[in-house]
This record gives sequence, C-alpha cells and structure tokens, in this order.
Amino acid sequence: MTYALLAGLGTGLSLIVVIGAQNALVLRQGVLRQQVPAVVAICAGSDAVLIALGVGGVGAALTAWPTALTAVRWVGAAFLVGYGVLAARRVLRPSALALERTAGAASAVIVTCLALTWLNPHVYLDTVLLLGTASTGFGGDRWWFAVGAITGSVLWFSALGFGGRWLSGMFTRPSAWRVLDAAVAVVVTATGVSLVV
Repeated sequence: MTYALLAGLGTGLSLIVVIGAQNALVLRQGVLRQQVPAVVAICAGSDAVLIALGVGGVGAALTAWPTALTAVRWVGAAFLVGYGVLAARRVLRPSALALERTAGAASAVIVTCLALTWLNPHVYLDTVLLLGTASTGFGGDRWWFAVGAITGSVLWFSALGFGGRWLSGMFTRPSAWRVLDAAVAVVVTATGVSLVV
C-alpha cells in the first residue's frame, strides 16, 4: 500500500510538473490573485476524475476506439495551437497583455481553465492512459497508486496557484509576463503541432 501510494505520487508529479497551457494559467491566476481557489479546484478535481477513470480501465477501452482518439487529437491540437497564437500575440503586443491582466473576468477564467483541461489531449494521455497503465503493475493496490497520483495533482496545483503570489513581485514587470507567454507560446504550439504531424 505505501509503496503504491508513493509510486503514484512520484509518477503523477513527474507527468504534471511540465510547462504547458494549464500550468501557465494556474500560475498566472496565482500571480494575479484572481479566481485561484476555483482554478486549483477545477484542475485538481478534473485530474482526480481522469486518474480514477484511467485506473478503472477506461484507458484500455479508449485505445480500442481509435476514431475517438483521432477526434480528440485534432480538436485538442487546434485548441492548443490557437492558445499558443494568443500567447504569442501577448508577447508581440504588450497592450493586449495589460488588457488581459486587468480584465480577468471570473467566468472567462473558469471557461478557459475548463477548456485547457478537457480539450487538451495530453491531459488524457498523462492521466487516463499513462497513469492508468502504470497502475496495473500494482494489482490490488492500484487504487492506492491512484490516491498517490491524485495527491500529487492537488499538491502541485495548490503550490502553483497559491504560491504564485510570492512571484507577484517579479511579475510586476511586463517583460516577465512576456517571457512566460513566449515560453507558453512555443511549448503549447509545438505540442499542438506534434499531435497532428
């Protein structure tokens, strides 16, 4: 039980601690101190549902239905490339960056968070397929593995969102936001393109 729990925690963290659109949004909201509890709850709660589905066997079922995987891949790729273009626009047009930072309506942030979570094929790959497959090696303890992975998700998103306030001093400079958005634009666009190439 303890080994499965720790393995789930380590595996979950190794997959989630990667720069991407979802993590950038959580960090952005943390730095701005806007809608942080809601964003953290959506990301961690969604991960919990998807991890449970993967450990429960949905990942194996999805691999048997290639048409669904293809559809999710194309929709996700389009969304990620679009999000990358918006991040690049914020880098090239600082006025758009300032407007977006001040006009962070709660509903827009929630919708964006849901889209970045549920339209991103990598979320399914990491949570449902990879963690679901890794859990099979633990037999009857696979649900402890799931608890560990879910705990890792909660810890990471909480640290990123609620810890973002300590980075707010650094992000008072527009250049810091531009560097973050440039990294997001490159990673997210490359991820989207790689899904269809």
